[in-house]
Amino acid sequence: MDLRGTYNHIAEDWFGDHQKDVWSFEGAGKFASYLNPGSWILDIGCGCGLKSKYLINKGMKVVGIDFSEKMIEIAKKEVPEGEFEVMDLRNVSKLERVFDGIFLQAVLLHIPKNEVSRVLIGLLDKLKSGGYVYVAVKEKKPGGADEEIKKEQDYGYSYERFFSYFTLAEVKKYLENIGIEIIHESITPFGNTRWIQVMGYKK
Repeated sequence: MDLRGTYNHIAEDWFGDHQKDVWSFEGAGKFASYLNPGSWILDIGCGCGLKSKYLINKGMKVVGIDFSEKMIEIAKKEVPEGEFEVMDLRNVSKLERVFDGIFLQAVLLHIPKNEVSRVLIGLLDKLKSGGYVYVAVKEKKPGGADEEIKKEQDYGYSYERFFSYFTLAEVKKYLENIGIEIIHESITPFGNTRWIQVMGYKK
């Protein structure tokens, strides 16, 4: 099963499991603090819309995209005030709007590392000059793999997902190389994962 199929399969369980991800809402709040009320945000890999709803409650206008039809179905039901569309992140050029902020939480960790720069360039083409970007990925463990297909059974059944793992220096370099000025960086432990969070603005 490919990654999209996996997320369609686990969508309902994923939605229930991520209601209280404290680190992720704190990250969304930090991101929102740099933006003015009424700013347009592109929530890439929005899943079931949990962070989209949080950002809307902070006064933002949100467009969410995800390649999982089931995730978008849930997002539309749970967050009717948002705009949601089934779309792969590689196809954002089809969006007509340019955004004040781009939110990439737990998204690049599903992209092979040799594709990350190209993907980011495509995404940031939709970010206004002076706009803000947020990236969160899983930190690479000492001696651990850069990439892997991970077998999981969190919900009582087996499924697989592809992951890339990063260092803080790597994430900053990816962003700086495409003209992003870094304004915030942190590593937040949550459960068995250390989450790298980096924010910046487009020069």
